[in-house]
Amino acid sequence: MTRQELLMMMRAHRYGIQASVSSTVSPQAAVVGFIVTDDFELFFDTLDTTRKMRNLRQNPKIAFVIGGTIEPDERTVQYEGIADEPKGFELERLKTIYFHRFPDGPERQTWPGLVYIRARPFWIRYSDFNLAPPAIVELDRDQLAGLP
Repeated sequence: MTRQELLMMMRAHRYGIQASVSSTVSPQAAVVGFIVTDDFELFFDTLDTTRKMRNLRQNPKIAFVIGGTIEPDERTVQYEGIADEPKGFELERLKTIYFHRFPDGPERQTWPGLVYIRARPFWIRYSDFNLAPPAIVELDRDQLAGLP
């Protein structure tokens, strides 16, 4: 698997399932629209009153599942990382990419309490069940950085 192949698979999806954990260790999941940068950062917007936002401010560990919802394509990415709220130049860089994919994004900036979340991966598992036997590749942060 090359860097470009993994990015293309992830970018083929506009929506993914994002998961976080509450302060009482209860799971919470939501569908979010996201973009993927060349460094495998995921970026999305939400409201600061959502459960996901409360959870991530208390515990920045975040997970995603991308893909696996369109028949007959049985490829998925499981993603674990750390979330933050970028500021300044980083925020503007990410919003530029995000608004290209989601043209309604600038309008949402007027919503009270809108915030932006970036996830940086520390583990990704790519599974391709279209193949027999399935192709399954697990990559940590260093392996992701070294992908050709």
